[in-house]
Amino acid sequence: MAPTKKGILERLNAGEIVIGDGGFVFALEKRGYVKAGPWTPEAAAEYPEAVRQLHREFLRAGANIMQTFTFYASDDKLENRGNKLSYTGAQINEAACNLAREVANEGDALVAGGVSQTPSYLSCKSGTEVKAIFKKQLDVFTKKNVDFLIAEYFEHVEEAVWAVEVLKETGKPVAASLCIGPEGDMHGVSPGECAVRLIKAGAQIVGVNCHFDPLTCVKTVKMMKEGVEKAGLKAHYMVQPLAFHTPDCNCQGFIDLPEFPFGLEPRILTRWDMHKYAREAYNAGIRFIGGCCGFEPYHIRAVAEELAPERGFLPAASEKHGLWGAGLEMHTKPWVRARARRDYWESLKPASGRPLCASLSSPDSWGVTRGDAELMQQKEATSMDQLKSLFDRSKTH
Repeated sequence: MAPTKKGILERLNAGEIVIGDGGFVFALEKRGYVKAGPWTPEAAAEYPEAVRQLHREFLRAGANIMQTFTFYASDDKLENRGNKLSYTGAQINEAACNLAREVANEGDALVAGGVSQTPSYLSCKSGTEVKAIFKKQLDVFTKKNVDFLIAEYFEHVEEAVWAVEVLKETGKPVAASLCIGPEGDMHGVSPGECAVRLIKAGAQIVGVNCHFDPLTCVKTVKMMKEGVEKAGLKAHYMVQPLAFHTPDCNCQGFIDLPEFPFGLEPRILTRWDMHKYAREAYNAGIRFIGGCCGFEPYHIRAVAEELAPERGFLPAASEKHGLWGAGLEMHTKPWVRARARRDYWESLKPASGRPLCASLSSPDSWGVTRGDAELMQQKEATSMDQLKSLFDRSKTH
């Protein structure tokens, strides 16, 4: 019989670093298994081999949290704007749990069942209605006995609090992660106040994910930490940022950038940027460190390599990666062998190879959020008249 693994709170209470996995939605979209637009995770049921392989790559890279591929897997999202699927929400959530558990059992990893924001909340449905949607996902997570739960990717702390209130009913540890930056949630609630509300609702781990680059996310979690300490509360902290540079973002984050989602590649962080991120997060007191959209396994490997002295081991994938470019010592070209040193990669300012492109963009900044008529969701496909109205409006921004 396999030995019992330490739980998430047991690890964090002992001061251990846990490393999350990366951005499944973006990674699988690039691989041809997720459709951009709805961003729903039916691949867990349709193409389990693709999801399983990505889990394995993140595990090999050093992640010891296998998050179920259940982002946007609520029934209202799966049916939103004409999305037609041959699998039910329950089938997708159950398949995702099975895959995460299978791979987690191949290493010392835990399974986290995740819920995220809903179209119903954006359409101003009641707390009772929104909580019922979370409860349907939670029923699957309870049946599959995930190790802990994450409420992630919430733009509004009110909805995240509702999610936490549902998830805590299981008695399992609950983490809550907002997709906000230093300006707070979409209704102006500060990061510190957001964290306080989440902890009072029952979350033991709080932080941010997605929408902003790593250093912006670390800054935001620091603000959360300050608010929590000022309120006399305690929590563990997590961060799972984008793998894109976003210095030009407003409070809505990268989805307001004109490059979102198909032109973001020039903004991708290098593996060496990830070393800096991991160190900054650790120094800020964050012990649950992972990634979201744009993160590939080599990014997580960089995080694991930077924190190897604290963790006491390197990830399995480091057997094929010389630290700080050491593998280049074997290169045939002498000028490339000359790059086999840390100071070269730490000081490099990568060129984009795009001489006519600006370094920064102007976000769209439509200012639309919950309560605005334009953000009301629907089961029917977006009509041509609705699209024409949006096309016309985009010309004025």
